[in-house]
Parts: sequence; C-alpha cells; structure tokens
Amino acid sequence: MVEIKEKDFESFFRTPFEVYPKDFPFVSQLKSDLKRFLSMENPLFRTEKDFSYFTAFKDGKLAGRILTHIHHASNEKYNWNRSYYGFFDCIDDVEVARALLEKAEAFGKSHGCNEVIGNFNMTAMQMIGVVKKIHKNYHYTDQVFAPVYISNLLEKCGYQETFPMVTHEVNVEAFNPETLLGPKQKEIMNNPAYTFEKLKGDNLDHVMEAMRQCLNHGFSENPMFVPLTKEEIYFQAKDMMMIIDKETSVIANYEGKPVGVLICIPNLNPFLKGIKSKFGITTPWHFLLHKLRRESATIIFYSVYKEFQSRGLNGVMLYDIMSALKRRGYKRFGGTWISLDNHASLRQADKLNAEVMHELCLYRKSLV
Repeated sequence: MVEIKEKDFESFFRTPFEVYPKDFPFVSQLKSDLKRFLSMENPLFRTEKDFSYFTAFKDGKLAGRILTHIHHASNEKYNWNRSYYGFFDCIDDVEVARALLEKAEAFGKSHGCNEVIGNFNMTAMQMIGVVKKIHKNYHYTDQVFAPVYISNLLEKCGYQETFPMVTHEVNVEAFNPETLLGPKQKEIMNNPAYTFEKLKGDNLDHVMEAMRQCLNHGFSENPMFVPLTKEEIYFQAKDMMMIIDKETSVIANYEGKPVGVLICIPNLNPFLKGIKSKFGITTPWHFLLHKLRRESATIIFYSVYKEFQSRGLNGVMLYDIMSALKRRGYKRFGGTWISLDNHASLRQADKLNAEVMHELCLYRKSLV
C-alpha cells in the first residue's frame, strides 16, 4: 500500500538518503537551501498555490518524493500551458512512481495545464533532466543525478522523452590552456577596450548584476530560457561569495560594460557528502578540509552577449579559468547540462577535451 504525504519537508529531504543504495553516489542539496527553495521565499512562486511537494511511503517505509510547480514566466513567454515536476526520486517500484506522478498530474490539471514535464529543480537555469545513461558514476554541484531506473519508471508511467542533454567533465591536469588561444583570442587580449576582473568580497551586487545581464542577453534565444529578475539571481546565488574561489571566475568588460561572465566554483559535493547535507557540529571542520583540498570545480554560469559571441571571447575566458584552475591545484571540473542542439557549446566542450559524464533528457506527458 502506498501512502502519500503533502508538504512534509523532513521526509522530503530524507528521501534520497533512504531510497537509494548506500553505495550510490547521490549528493543532496544543503537542507537549508532546499527548504528556502520550497517556500514563498523563492521569487519563482507568486502564491502558495504555485507549488506543492509530496513524499510516498510504502508499507510504512519512505519510498519516494516529487515536487510539482507552475513557472508562470515560462508559460507566459512561450505561450505554453505546462506544469513542472522535479526532485523525482524513488525506489525502483512502478506503483510508488505512479502514485507520485499522479499527484503531479493532478496538480497540473487543477491549474488548467495541458502537459507536465520534468525534472526541473526548479527552472531551466538550474538543475534539470533525468539521467538516461551514466558514463561516470558520480556528479558535481548543480548536476542532476539519479539511478537510470528512474527514466525507466517514467516510461512505464506513460512519459515520453524529449530535449536530450549531456554533462561533461574536463581533466584540468592534462589540459594545456594555451591551445585555447588563436588569433581572435590574442587580438582580444591585446585590445585595451577589453578588461577582465575577478570576483571580490566587496563587489557582490556588481557581480550579481553583471551575471544577470550577461545571462539574460547571451541566453535570450536559447530554448526554455526565461530572463532572470534581480530577485531571482540574488536568491539563487547570494551565498556564492562564501564558497567561491575568487581566482576561478571572471567578468569580461568591453569599454567598461560587462559583456561576458564565467563563474566556476569549487565542487561542493564532497563537503555536502561529509556533512550529509545539513549543518552540524562537524561542519566547520569539513568546510576547512574542503577548502584545503580543492580537487574539483564546477562551472555554474557561463554566458557572453550575443554580439560578442563567435569573436573569441569564450576562449579568452576559458583560458583565464583553466589557467587559474591549474595554478590553484584543481584536477578536474564538471559542467552543467548542454542540449544536444547547442552545437556551439558542444564544440567548446570538444576543445577542452571534455568527456561525457551523463546522458539526460526531459520527460513529458500530455494531460488532455
């Protein structure tokens, strides 16, 4: 028998720890961050009715979870009528999966939606996708990760795959950053109109706004992208300065105006794994250990203004970051999802000798 509970945060947070095998390398978001995102603090939600989340119990044992929500700005921009699901984690049991997905479908229907699609944790600018194939059995900060059987359960429940994606990993130790510098990149580096700045502890507001402008402009034609408001970018990234390595991010300016940004942070997953994704008495020790090790990193934001694309600026920023990662002793870095239709980003991954980590896609179902 499957029992469903609604908005029981404690069981929602515990779910992946209890439903996945102990040796499966899943790493949860920080508990306090997850709680913020599942509340009206999140500027994504306009009212309490815009989201709900559920946990499933089978025979009294925690068996799965799912978030369901409406992204009004996305529906308005693209003239869609969608609801979204995310954080879909459960045991390999079609009865449990169906019970959770039916809650997401009922939520969508109650809002007059004609389809439901996911995983979105929470928007296209955050963690999205369902893992279809695992090439490397671990993941980085901001990468969705789950056993492959989750995709099989979705298919058994009538969901169809769409929007294929991949994630990548780069071997920093083996890569020579000089290979990124061609004539276009060298011309930019010798042009005084271009300046490059690192992140500092006292320029958070400047960094947030530069990130927002570059993302909104550079991604404006990307599928599913919705321009970020000041409230959204600050909500998502306000704690970044606490964990960032200031040498491994860069803002590119042209005549004093931000035109490109690349934010690469230390991979938080080993730290989160050590503290089981919640603060406790040993957290300071684990954080210090994390800061000292500095073995892996994650690129979380990367965008260039449209009119500066294909000019070589991507290569200059990557050269800056790859050089910094090598100087700082990092061994590898991972990237967030890239659509298989995004040929420019896939070419950039090839230039970095990147290896595919995970193959993903979205899963959708008609509600009519």
